[in-house]
Amino acid sequence: MYKRADVQPVPTMPCDGSPGEGLMFSSLPVWGQAGIWGLLGASSLVVGAAVAYLMKLPTRVTSGIMSFGCGVLISAVAYDLMLEGYKSGGIWPIIYGAVGGSAAYSIANWLVSRAGGKHRKRSGKQQRTDAQHKGGGLAIAIGSLLDGIPESVVLGVSLLGGGGVSVAMFSAIFLSNLPEGLSSAVGMKRAGRSKTYVFGLWIVIVLVSALASLLGAALLGSASAGLLATVNAVAAGALLTMIADTMLPEAVEGEHGLTGLLVVLGLLIAFALSHNGS
Repeated sequence: MYKRADVQPVPTMPCDGSPGEGLMFSSLPVWGQAGIWGLLGASSLVVGAAVAYLMKLPTRVTSGIMSFGCGVLISAVAYDLMLEGYKSGGIWPIIYGAVGGSAAYSIANWLVSRAGGKHRKRSGKQQRTDAQHKGGGLAIAIGSLLDGIPESVVLGVSLLGGGGVSVAMFSAIFLSNLPEGLSSAVGMKRAGRSKTYVFGLWIVIVLVSALASLLGAALLGSASAGLLATVNAVAAGALLTMIADTMLPEAVEGEHGLTGLLVVLGLLIAFALSHNGS
């Protein structure tokens, strides 16, 4: 993501084609690279869904994985979006961006919940109510898209600094999507949804996430530091609200004793990835 010259950079995955460091798609334009990174980051949703169908995991395990994912995302929001945005754009873009992102997500999530997608991330029997709700399947799909788009946009924006994709942001997205896909797929399976529906849903979301990442890089390539800071803050506000509204309830209900510890471990690991070598 955008940084001033005097800001200590976070670790990045180089994509400039330099010998020994470039990736197979380094010759692509930045927006093309962003699309591929968005695809890779969201692909763990499908991996999580596959695990849900191949293995029967106890509720405490799925909830524990969700707890860890919450910590990873909280770290990314605090240090790789808000803090970096503050360094490049100041405090006000962070304040009104985060509040705006949170408000927008809350309203959209309320509409999705009313339509039957309230428990889209739950691994228990809660999704049975959604399955019986008219339009519940579509609401789950829309809600899942709502959850994934903000993180994909900021992943694309992270390439605009010229140093490659943010290791911390990519890791946070990949690691947090895994428990989301796992827990949600377990709930959909228990609600009687077909494999075609579950995997079709996640594949579509992966593709839309790739498109969101691509558009984030393509449309904001010449944006100012203040605008980039605002975009990151909007995504941060939306992501933090998503964690509180949809991820933590699943984490707390299934794993009462170790939820806090697992959240802290996820945060610390993501923080270490972000600041390793700083």
